[in-house]
Amino acid sequence: MTEKVVIKCIPTGVPGLDAVLGGGIPEFSFNLIAGPPGCGKTTLANQMMFSMATVERPALYLMVLGEPPLKMLRYQQQFDFFNADLIDSAVRFVNLTDDTMGSDLEGVLRRITAEVEKHKPAFVFVDSFRSLLLAAHSEAESRNRLQRFVQQLGILMTSWQATTFLIGEYSSDSEANPVFTIADGLIWLRQSVQRNSMVRKIEVVKMRGQATIAGLHSFRIGMGGVEVFAIVASPSAERVEQNRHEQPRLKIGVGAIDEMMGGGIPRGYSLLVAGPSGAGKSIMAAAFLAEGARCGETGVLAAFEQNPNRSLNRVVADLIANKTVGLVDTNALDVSIDEVLVRIVREIQRLKATRVVIDSLSGFELAIAPTFREDFRESLSQLVFALVATGVTVFMTSELEDRFTDLRFSPYGTAFLTDAIIVQRYVEVESRLRRVLAVVKVRGSAHSDELREYHIDDFGIQIGAIIGDQEGLLAGSPTQARTSEGVPLAAVAQ
Repeated sequence: MTEKVVIKCIPTGVPGLDAVLGGGIPEFSFNLIAGPPGCGKTTLANQMMFSMATVERPALYLMVLGEPPLKMLRYQQQFDFFNADLIDSAVRFVNLTDDTMGSDLEGVLRRITAEVEKHKPAFVFVDSFRSLLLAAHSEAESRNRLQRFVQQLGILMTSWQATTFLIGEYSSDSEANPVFTIADGLIWLRQSVQRNSMVRKIEVVKMRGQATIAGLHSFRIGMGGVEVFAIVASPSAERVEQNRHEQPRLKIGVGAIDEMMGGGIPRGYSLLVAGPSGAGKSIMAAAFLAEGARCGETGVLAAFEQNPNRSLNRVVADLIANKTVGLVDTNALDVSIDEVLVRIVREIQRLKATRVVIDSLSGFELAIAPTFREDFRESLSQLVFALVATGVTVFMTSELEDRFTDLRFSPYGTAFLTDAIIVQRYVEVESRLRRVLAVVKVRGSAHSDELREYHIDDFGIQIGAIIGDQEGLLAGSPTQARTSEGVPLAAVAQ
C-alpha cells in the first residue's frame, strides 16, 4: 500500500482566514475567490499574495480588469500589507486587457502560458476572471469555451506546480458554472447594507482535502486589509462542567456581596448584574477587576456603555494603564458578535486573563449591526458559553427599566444563560429613592435571600441594612466597600 500524500498548507497572512480554511491554502490548489463588486476580492487577493510571495517563490498577478495596473496599485498600496520592495522581484503584475479584448480565449491562454514559463511563479492570480466571459459571443459558446479554457488552465497550473487563484464577480453561488466544479477551493465573499451598516461575510464553500469551518464568518476591511472573525466552536457541556469542578470561589470585591453569594462567585461562572441607570453596575464591575488585580490576576473589559477615554471608572483606567486589564473597545456601529468574541479571546490569551467584564449588554446590543440583532439572544448564549469554556469568570451588566412594581432579571429573557444573578433596583422610603440589591441565584450553591440597601460613595458600593428592618434602614450603619482583605476599593489601583 502506498503512503498517503501529505498536502502542505500555505498560511494566507489574513488574520482569521487560516482557521476557517482548516489550516491555510493547499499547495498547488486551483481556487476561486468570488463575490459581488466591492466586497473586497481584489484586496483579499493582494493581501494573500504579498504575504505568501518571496523572491524564491514569486507571484504573478494577471490583470484582465480593463484598467491599467498602476490604477489598481495606487489604491492597494494604501494598505499596510503592501510592500513596494517586492514589486518586480517577488511580485509581478501583467496586464492582459488587450489579449482579452481580442475575443480569443486560446490567445489569452497562450499569453498566460508564456508569462508563467517566463517567470516560473509559485503563485498565480487572475483578476478578474469573470471578464473572460466577454470573450465569447453567445451564452452556449461562452460556457463551452470557458469550460475548455478552465480545464486547460487547471491542467497547466498543476503541471507548473503553481497555486492558482481566479478572482471573479459573481452575485450568487447558485449560478451553474464550470469553474465551481473544477476549482479545488471556492471562497465566497458577501456583503449587504442594512440601515447605515455594511455587513461583510466570508464562506469557504469548499476546500478539497481540508476540514474547514462551515458557515458564514463576518470580516472587516481596515487599513491592515481583511480581517476574518472565525466563529469559535463551543465546547461540550461536559468540558465546561469539568473546567468548573471543585474550582475555588472568586471575590467580587465588595465583602458583603461576597458573603451574600456564599463566599464569592465560583471560578468559571457567568454573573449577570442587572439594574436601572445609576444603580452602580459599572462600579461593581470595577470592584471585580480591581479585586482580581489585588490577587495577582489579569482581566479584560469589553466596554460598550461609555467612552473609555473620557468617562471610564478611574480605578479601571488605572488598571488599564498598568496593563493589568486589557480593553476591548469597539467604536464601530456595525460589529458582529463573532468580532467581539474574537477580540475578547485574543485579549484573554494575550494577558492570560481569568476575569472578563462585559459592560453592558444593553450597549453591546446597540453596537452590533441590525442584521445581528435579530438573533441576539441566541448569539449571546454562544458568546457566554464560549467565554466560560476558556476557564474565565464572566461578569456582565445589563440595563433594566425600574418599574417599581415588578421584579425582572433581564430585558432579553436570558437570565437562564447565566450561573449567577444580582439584581439592583430603587425603592421609595419616606419620599426618597433608596438603592437595594439581592442575589437572585448562584447555581449549585446556597446564597442569601436578603434584600439589602446600599449606597455609593468615594469608596464604591457600601452595603447596609436589610429591607424590612426599619430601624436598620432608617439608621443606616452601612459597611464600607472593601476588598476581601479589607483594603478600600479606591486604594487598589494606586
